[in-house]
Amino acid sequence: MRPISPLHLAVALVVLAGNAVLIPVPVATAQEQPITPEANPPGDIPDSQVFVTYASPAGFAIKVPEGWAMTERPDGARFTDKYNSIDILVAPAASAPTPARARKEEAVILAKNGRAIRISAIRQVTLPAGPAVLIIYTSNSEPNAVTDKQIRLENNRYLFYREGREAALSLSAPAGADNADQWQLMANSFRWK
Repeated sequence: MRPISPLHLAVALVVLAGNAVLIPVPVATAQEQPITPEANPPGDIPDSQVFVTYASPAGFAIKVPEGWAMTERPDGARFTDKYNSIDILVAPAASAPTPARARKEEAVILAKNGRAIRISAIRQVTLPAGPAVLIIYTSNSEPNAVTDKQIRLENNRYLFYREGREAALSLSAPAGADNADQWQLMANSFRWK
């Protein structure tokens, strides 16, 4: 059954005492629902994975898994392997991020632009590159271009600040994948240049 545009009203046909009566029924707007995580998710980064240092023209360096596909941009880079991704975006910022500001701004942007976002924590952390804000959340993946399949993702987004610039380091993997050690290695390796 195809969904009906929220701009239209569905019309229900009701039979009352042998007479057909048309009754307008408002249609609710459907939002994307969270996908149930897979029991055996793809996406574990092997413990034997080799990491290499990537130095970006955008002014940072970070260790990333060797062999992952890379898309370099003037404002950062993206690395992908199946449903795993690492995305680093550098942008001007007036001040250092705080958990309170992340709740009011970053969380709202994530919810608006993401897919079935569920934020579970926003907190201050201290890493070798300095203080950062960590946002932990789940989301649906983009639909696969061939199969249209989506999976549930776990995400960690770190917000770093230095001298009028903010770097957003986003780490994503299938929900249930065991990447905690590898994510920590990457977050700890982030450096401003």
